[in-house]
Amino acid sequence: MSRATVPASAGEARGQPLPAAELRQIRAYAVMSGASGLVFAALFIVAFALVRKVPGLAVPDAVYTQFYQSGSDVLVALGLYVVPFAGIAFIWSMIATRALISAYPGRPSTIPFGLHLASGVLFVAMMFAATAAVGAVALLTVFSVAPLPSVDIARALTSTGYGLAFVYGVRAAGMYMITTTTLMKGTGILPRWLAIIGYVVAAFLLVSTTFHPVILLVFPVWIVVTSVAVLVRAGRR
Repeated sequence: MSRATVPASAGEARGQPLPAAELRQIRAYAVMSGASGLVFAALFIVAFALVRKVPGLAVPDAVYTQFYQSGSDVLVALGLYVVPFAGIAFIWSMIATRALISAYPGRPSTIPFGLHLASGVLFVAMMFAATAAVGAVALLTVFSVAPLPSVDIARALTSTGYGLAFVYGVRAAGMYMITTTTLMKGTGILPRWLAIIGYVVAAFLLVSTTFHPVILLVFPVWIVVTSVAVLVRAGRR
């Protein structure tokens, strides 16, 4: 049986050969992980661009009223329908990544492996809840003839969504980055320089207190970089 070389896992000699069948399986998992990660990033950015049209917390009441009376909320409602598909792509990528890590020789570290799953699920839950809160009034105006809620209610829903996204979701994303980096570094998939960047960026997300929308794009950008590394390096001869 032909054999090929893959990046070694922790505790394995670098360059240890694997059977061709196992190498094909690793490559298949790598394609699923990388491709679904790229799809998630694209869908997340599209949903982000649409949902963030909702007025911010600091704008005057008149801006809220004008926004929901002008028809701009239709794009927000559209963005809400994109979010579930971004979540599905992320879950697909997470599970494929876990299968990829498990396919390498050696058992993955138990605690990071468990935290990886928990943080990924928590991130998706926070993403769903946050966008649902921010876009609640938009859905009401698009699909109901009921009178608009007061500006105070609209602002409170937006504030709830901001809290779920910026306070909880960002930190779940940071934990996912740390565990993914730790597990992939152990297999040799991630180069050392990219692992260091991953840890630094994750630490930034964990301690960040900003509500600036750009911070929400840090995670999908990291997903893109990591997905490309997986596609290029996993199962490389």
